[in-house]
Amino acid sequence: MKGVVFKGNKKLEIKSFPDPTPSDDEVVVEIKASGMCGSDLHTYRSEIPSITIAGHEPCGVIVARGNSIPNHIAPLGARVMVHHYDGCRKCSNCLGGWTQLCDDGSTVFGRTDHGAHAHYMKVPLRTLVELPDSLSFIEGAAISCGTGTAYGAIKRISMQAGSKVAVFGQGPVGLSVTMLGVAMGVEIIAIDIDAGRLKAAGKFGATTLINSSEEDPVLRIKELTRGLGVDYAIECSGNPIASVAAVKSAKKWGTVCLVGIGKSATFDIYNDIIHKQLTLMGSWTFSISGQSDCAKFVAEKQLPIEELFTNKFTLEEAEKAYNLFDTKATGKMVLLPS
Repeated sequence: MKGVVFKGNKKLEIKSFPDPTPSDDEVVVEIKASGMCGSDLHTYRSEIPSITIAGHEPCGVIVARGNSIPNHIAPLGARVMVHHYDGCRKCSNCLGGWTQLCDDGSTVFGRTDHGAHAHYMKVPLRTLVELPDSLSFIEGAAISCGTGTAYGAIKRISMQAGSKVAVFGQGPVGLSVTMLGVAMGVEIIAIDIDAGRLKAAGKFGATTLINSSEEDPVLRIKELTRGLGVDYAIECSGNPIASVAAVKSAKKWGTVCLVGIGKSATFDIYNDIIHKQLTLMGSWTFSISGQSDCAKFVAEKQLPIEELFTNKFTLEEAEKAYNLFDTKATGKMVLLPS
């Protein structure tokens, strides 16, 4: 089979690998869609070459299974996503489905073990998540990281219907927060520096669009809320300026969730956090049950997740795809079989 390997310094290679053979508790998934995530760019841009197949947003069908796995548990042809982590399977985090927080260190498919930018992917049975019949493989790939991460953040803050929510950053994760939040009955204020992404946020139901390159988002949010601030702010860009603005935009007793991975931010602890009785938290991806819940919610609400994708490429076009993705001038992107 063929697989994409990042060679360092924005170079990649499509290499040949043996077709995977599952051990007793593993399955082989034929990849039907492999999403491209903004976090992939960290490895793509790094000077350090990788030896593993990239891609951590897998979706496909089971084509082989280990000898200890009964057919009724993992039937051939079953449509599945993959929770792209594994751990010791013994610590409290692993037992709770949070294998990325494993006390002994986690495996990350697409980083420390072979990922989904390939024809096939071998994974432990326990990492599989059922893909609802009404969802496409492309939608499943989105839920396997970006949209699932958005859902995880929303659940982390226990967002209440009728609330005002400021979403900083309208990339794929932020747009997913916007789409999911609207479906949950909250009012979304979308903030970004890109007019195209703001237009998409409006299409997905945001009631207010703020271009933070043209106006101060904190002042605008205070104007919209009679000086009080929003009930919740979710920061999805990783920009430290946006992280600070999210904290400042929240009202007293409000909640701020930091999702985007970027550089360190400095907060006014007294005025913006302690004095406001603010709850400040982080959210890192999702549990395996959270991924399943997200897929069910998207299917139930018939959300147009596939509209997050602006570009689709074949596996053989991976170099062209990542050259474009690196410009940050696109929405979400995906690699598909030839």
